[in-house]
Amino acid sequence: MTDWLEITRGDAPLIVAFPHTGMELADVEGAFRSPWLARRDADWWVDRLYGFARGLGATTVRSRISRSVIDLNRDPSGVSLYPGQTTTELCPTSTFDGDPLYTGTTPGDAEIARRRAIWFAPYHAALEGEIVRLRTLHPRIVLYDAHSVRSHVPRLFDGELPQFNIGTNGGVTCDPALEAAVTGICAEGPFSHVLNGRFRGGWTTRHYGRPENGVHAIQMELAMRGYMDEPDILDEGNWPPPFNPARAAAIAPILTRILQACITFAQQESRS
Repeated sequence: MTDWLEITRGDAPLIVAFPHTGMELADVEGAFRSPWLARRDADWWVDRLYGFARGLGATTVRSRISRSVIDLNRDPSGVSLYPGQTTTELCPTSTFDGDPLYTGTTPGDAEIARRRAIWFAPYHAALEGEIVRLRTLHPRIVLYDAHSVRSHVPRLFDGELPQFNIGTNGGVTCDPALEAAVTGICAEGPFSHVLNGRFRGGWTTRHYGRPENGVHAIQMELAMRGYMDEPDILDEGNWPPPFNPARAAAIAPILTRILQACITFAQQESRS
């Protein structure tokens, strides 16, 4: 256990991962143009939103390191997960809006390798360890990668993002029954949803999702308007807005049903 990596163990066949809720800039803070810019694209308050997960018996794995230091949901080789589309790098050099993060030299190969060794490798070793532990208890498990993003980021996508963005990399990373269960729950509510739209699942979902080996991975990217009041224009005075319990109360029951469905799916007999 490290001081930046939080692991809470449960015995249900479910891991909920939070790679992007971290605020810590560690020994890199002085290199950034602004600590606020370096923290701006965090998945704000998502770990709080899913605070109920531990009560379901889920294991949670959360990094406190900012995604601007190193993005724990990118391919460590540096290959883009979305060829031809705008995205940020393993060690991002700009924000989602295209603002440069560094005042001077951006991270080179040696610095990227250093950050991989210090933060990327331990985070994923922890995830792998929990997968192995739970697979000794269950014939199959679900890895649920929990994310959120602002509802409007023109550089990344057009228009307003649906409330629920489900990613299974085109149905590759989990059983169709799990994909259908999660999509069906989202479809029953009053909120918009999409399956494998702009966000089809990051490196975590794609790397660990091996249904044939009993590991089913799914990513949920939430639009932040579901649990916070998003301003039209961001500045240091209004971002991030606080967690809004009244807004969250509308989507939390849906998320609870989704995680319960993940557990129910994993507890079913393996299909032949």
